[in-house]
Amino acid sequence: MTDKVVVITGGSRGIGRATALAAAARGFRVVVGYASNQAAANEVVSLIERKNGKAIAVKCDVGSEADILALFKAADEFGTLGALVNNAGIVGPSARVEDMSAERIQRMMAVNVTGSILCAREAVKRMSTRKGGEGGVIVNLSSVAAKLGSPNTYVDYAASKGAVDSFTVGLGHEVAGEGIRVAAIRPGLIDTEIHASGGEPDRAHRLAHMVPMQRVGTAEEIANAIVWLISDEASYVTSAILDVSGGR
Repeated sequence: MTDKVVVITGGSRGIGRATALAAAARGFRVVVGYASNQAAANEVVSLIERKNGKAIAVKCDVGSEADILALFKAADEFGTLGALVNNAGIVGPSARVEDMSAERIQRMMAVNVTGSILCAREAVKRMSTRKGGEGGVIVNLSSVAAKLGSPNTYVDYAASKGAVDSFTVGLGHEVAGEGIRVAAIRPGLIDTEIHASGGEPDRAHRLAHMVPMQRVGTAEEIANAIVWLISDEASYVTSAILDVSGGR
C-alpha cells in the first residue's frame, strides 16, 4: 500500500474514472482532473471516499497551461506526488484530412500532445531525485491508432498518439536515472464515451469483429494495466509501450 498521490487527468469518466477507482483501492490518494463535468468528477470522489479512500476533484483543461499549474498546486497540498496518469484526450468527428480545420488540429495537439508533455514536466519537477524528489511513475495514454493511422476517421488523433509514443520513449530515457519510470498504454477499441464525442457512440461495438478477441475492451481492463505500471510490481519497466487491445 502507498499513501502517495496520483494525478489522473480526464479522471471523471471512462478509462480515467476506472483508473481513479483502481488506484484508490491500492492506497493511492487520487487527484481527479476533469475538464467540465464537475458532477461526474464529484461522483468519482465520493465513490472513493465511501471505501475510506482519499480523493479530490480539480477542474483542469489540459489545453491550458494555467489549469495544469493549478492542478499540480492542488496535488502538492494533498500529499507527495507518486504518479501521473496522462489520460485526458479528445477526438474529433470522423473526417478526412483535407476537410480538417486548423482549429481542430491545433486543439487536438494542444490537449493530446502539449497537455501531456506539460503535465509530465510538472510531475518530473516534483518526482525527480535530481530535484530532491522521491521518484515516481508517469503513464501516458496512447492508442493503437498510432500504429493504424486511422485513415478516413481521424488521422489527426492517430498522429497525436504517435507523438505520445515518441515522447514516452524519450522522456523515459531522460529520467531513468532519476527514479522516474515512464510508460504508455495503447488501448484498442474500448467501450467508453469518447466514441460519442467523435459522433459515433456505437463505433467500438460496430468494429468489434475486427479485434482478434472478437470483443471490445472495458475501461477496467485498461485501468488494471495502468495501476500495474504505477505499482512497484513494474519496477523494471520504463520507456515501454504496452498494447491492451485484444490483439488489434
